[in-house]
Amino acid sequence: MNIQQLHYVLSIDEYRHFQKAAEACFVTPATLSIMLKKLEEELDIVIFDRSKHPIIPTEMGKIVIENARTILSAVDNMQYEVKYAASENEIQGELRIGIIPTLAPYLLHHFIPGMTAKYPRLRIQLKELRTQQITDYLRKDIIDVGIIALQQEANEFKTRPLFRERLLVFAPEPQSKLKSNYILSADIDISKLWLLEEEHCLRSQVMNLCSLKKTNSKNEQLTFDAGSIETLINLVEMTNGITIIPELAVLAFTSERQACVKHFAEPEPAREIGMITYRHFVKEKLLDILENEILSAINPILREVSTS
Repeated sequence: MNIQQLHYVLSIDEYRHFQKAAEACFVTPATLSIMLKKLEEELDIVIFDRSKHPIIPTEMGKIVIENARTILSAVDNMQYEVKYAASENEIQGELRIGIIPTLAPYLLHHFIPGMTAKYPRLRIQLKELRTQQITDYLRKDIIDVGIIALQQEANEFKTRPLFRERLLVFAPEPQSKLKSNYILSADIDISKLWLLEEEHCLRSQVMNLCSLKKTNSKNEQLTFDAGSIETLINLVEMTNGITIIPELAVLAFTSERQACVKHFAEPEPAREIGMITYRHFVKEKLLDILENEILSAINPILREVSTS
């Protein structure tokens, strides 16, 4: 058994296809198949069921895959710590970050420029992904850390809370119940409420806040599930509708749009923004740096917004 074989196993598990896995590993399918077969013979098990399309891991194969992730994570950490010590404690290496679409446009530009300037030998790879994709990519070791709205995460993940982001109401057309500065969720006219499409976790939070249920939209003249907050805002303005958006999105608003923003009455609804890693991730130094860079950039902004 060797490290390369374990990489092959994880690549096959990711792609569930020998040709694609071989291409990702820069080997031929024949080489990949031979190396997998040698590992299976050494362990005296079958790791993947080749009769299925796409191929799937067997029950024993799942155990091998889980242990392969643990071993390769430890190897990766050893290499990182050795390089860190050899470079006289200068931070270097790679940090692969996944971040949800309702946060990426409003957070990244606050801390990424300073972080790259401070740590020039640290390579940062960014991916904009939905929460479900982030958890899937963490399991497959495609990313190292996700920045998401924290929920009740499974035990296989570790979380680090970062900051609390309030939810605000955006309503361009004065609505009868929205004339006061502070409103209740019951004041919102559900018939005029626009939401992000179902894959966004923010949609679920808004639906819970407003006690909404999925409804049949066949009789509605216009239906549209927005894929981004900017699209959502444009739709609301076009239809004199209403929506609920996270606090950081408001910072880039024009003065005209900011005049259409209202706050909820106490206790204000909010989402908890945090970092999530797979349980085997051990580059704690890089997580400490990421956390410090985000908080040092965003905390002054949130304090200023909360007092304005």
